[in-house]
Formats: sequence, C-alpha cells, structure tokens
Amino acid sequence: MKDGKSIVLIGMPGVGKSTIGVILAKEIGYQFLDADLLIQEQEGMLLKDIIATKGHDGFLAVENQVNREVNAKHSVIATGGSAVYCEEAMLHYKDTCQIIYLRCPYEILSKRLGDLKGRGVALKDGQTLLDLFEERSVLYEKYADLIIDEGDKGIEETLEILKEKLS
Repeated sequence: MKDGKSIVLIGMPGVGKSTIGVILAKEIGYQFLDADLLIQEQEGMLLKDIIATKGHDGFLAVENQVNREVNAKHSVIATGGSAVYCEEAMLHYKDTCQIIYLRCPYEILSKRLGDLKGRGVALKDGQTLLDLFEERSVLYEKYADLIIDEGDKGIEETLEILKEKLS
C-alpha cells in the first residue's frame, strides 16, 4: 500500500482469500481481481470442469498462464489455492506485488471445507486434504512476503491485522 504495489493473497481453499480480498480492496481503494474467475472466463467453464476436462496438470498450465499475465496496478488479487505450483506466475507476482499468505490451521480448514472436488480444488488421485495442506504450506511460506495467522479469527479480525501490517 505504501508503494502502490498490488497485493496478492495466497493460501489454502477456505481461508477467505476472495472474501477478505474484496473487503480489503474496498477499504484501501484498490481494484479486486479473482484469478479463479479470470481462469473460468478464459476457458469458458467452471474450475471443476476444467480439471475434469484437462486433468490436474492441464489445469495448472492454464492457471500458470493466466496468473503470469496479470498486470494489475493498485489491485488486490486473490489466487486459487494451487497457484503456488505455478512457478512462473509466482515469480511474476513476487517481482510486481506484495504476496500475503493467509495461514489457517488444518483443524479449522478441515471443518470449513466440504466437497473439495465441487470447489474445483486441484487434487491428484488419492490425495487427501491433509496431504494437500502439508504439500502447499511449504510453498505458501516460500513465496510469502507477509504471513497472517488466521487461527480461529473471524474475517473482520483478520482484516484488521492485515491492514495494520500493511500500513
């Protein structure tokens, strides 16, 4: 915010990237972009249908391409949870934006999330939510400029912490 850089929100499905992103953008006068919606718009189908049609790797290729081409100024960008597998996209964001990892404990996430496939979550065959959580947490931490621990905080409390750390 100080330097006008865009803000990229990363984290597991269900941490509130889109919900918090929309409110944060309004409160700081930025645009809001949802990378999952950009992917759906480009492909003309829902995330779960892209995954069903193109497979896990095909979906990640599309996600990488869409995210690496985002050139938004003064924006809050919510990525899909799997964006951290897209190295080109993440390096692009690292160069041009401030990356914030919304971290939530597994126990809370597992209660929040219902049907992962219905949410359009890119799972490999046989992969569980815990497997996904452990695999991605390392990547989220690798790319994050700032980590916000949500714990059992609500959206308002998480937003206040986020705004305080950004100012």
